[in-house]
Amino acid sequence: MDNSIEQRHVVVGTGSGKLRGVATGSVAFRGVPYARSPIGELRFAAPQPHPGWTRIRDAIDAGPAAPQWPSRLEAVMGTRLPDWSEHGCLNLNIWTPDDDFGAARPVLLWFHGGGFTSGSGGWNWYDGGRLAALGGIVVVTANYRLGPLGYLYLPEFGADNLGTQDQAAALRWVVDNIAAFGGDPGSITVGGQSAGAFSALALAADPGTGGMVRRVIGQSGPWGMPPQDPGEAAGVAAKYLEILGISSDRQRLRELPVARLLAAYARILADSARPGGIAPPMYPVRGGAGQAVGWPEALASGVLADKDVLIGSTANEASSFLALNPIIQTADRDTAVRLLAEQGGAARYDEYVDRYPAAGPAELLTAIVGDLLCGTTDLANGLVAQGNQTYVYRFMRGPAVDPYGFGAAHCAELPFLFGTFESYPNAPMLGTFSPADRILAAEFGGALAAFVATGTPNGPALAPWRPYATDEAIRYFRSAGDPDAG
Repeated sequence: MDNSIEQRHVVVGTGSGKLRGVATGSVAFRGVPYARSPIGELRFAAPQPHPGWTRIRDAIDAGPAAPQWPSRLEAVMGTRLPDWSEHGCLNLNIWTPDDDFGAARPVLLWFHGGGFTSGSGGWNWYDGGRLAALGGIVVVTANYRLGPLGYLYLPEFGADNLGTQDQAAALRWVVDNIAAFGGDPGSITVGGQSAGAFSALALAADPGTGGMVRRVIGQSGPWGMPPQDPGEAAGVAAKYLEILGISSDRQRLRELPVARLLAAYARILADSARPGGIAPPMYPVRGGAGQAVGWPEALASGVLADKDVLIGSTANEASSFLALNPIIQTADRDTAVRLLAEQGGAARYDEYVDRYPAAGPAELLTAIVGDLLCGTTDLANGLVAQGNQTYVYRFMRGPAVDPYGFGAAHCAELPFLFGTFESYPNAPMLGTFSPADRILAAEFGGALAAFVATGTPNGPALAPWRPYATDEAIRYFRSAGDPDAG
């Protein structure tokens, strides 16, 4: 928060009690609980409504993140100081353009990425004040349980896509309470990046929540990664219990220190790591709560037919995961093909050789893994085929000085959406920012905010963006002055 700007407190009443936020141009309410703390008997249980409070509750500072192991992308995005706690982690943050709470503004409920393993909607990376002011919308970010606390699959014990259930609970809280903040509960866009994009589409497709969602924004969603197979998820859960030494006493999952649960998950992460592999060991399970099907089945059933959709990716999605991996960077052709075969992508190698004749095996492998993971074109084609108005972007801006060859890496567009450049002081994949980047942020954030407001990313001072029909309708976002800008 910029303390040089005059601040004043603002009080709003909700169904849970009154909240005291802070106005510094835009108005922010941070760390608002939307469910009970998932502790004690509520650890590995579905989210429960918060009992509320009687006195005015301060909503000045962000609440704690959900318990998590450090992100595998810290080396490229920049490090974060641990700020997690089980107590109070199911919280959300709200930003409005001003204190006209009698308005009925469109709402964006946005979920962070992090491979279902790390992240927090309360981090300053995702401060929604600028985006709210840019589009005249209400912006909400929300936390959800991560790693084993959110995605351990033991449905008979109550552990059934708990992070997904948390997201649904956050959506229901927004529907019930956002009018008090000047938001329109009938005009909600659910969005997110990476794991958050995967989650946003699941909320739009699930019968229990889809009726509350008008529009969807999916940034760098892993559309090529189907929901986890229940048998595979059960196998991971069995191994996890074995590492903890409690295979015959699952109740101890609610008693062990949370740090021990995270350490056991870190071992699962290490044991399951494969060069070129990106999927985490625990993530939403097909047929589990809130994740009945993947997107192809959702399209086939028509449950997304009434939604406006905006999706996109960066130009070099997989570089965040592979650019610093020495096995990948020293791979020859045979190694690249072998690693791709493990992901069902070996047949693409020669196709990409023809497409990128100057690229070496590491570059080709990285490009193929990124395209296999995202599957943006396949999803866009499926949406258009069933009649959805769909917009597609490709984010091209990479660091000016790029010794590791990140290019426009996974997560590179986040500071451009939220305008939070100062929150990334040590992010190698981003480098330094220029005045041209500020212009790009206004274009990118403005377009997505316009989509939240109207269903189209077009508006005053924004470049025209046609609905997707072919590759020619993809909107490319570049900084002015980029060598290939056009």
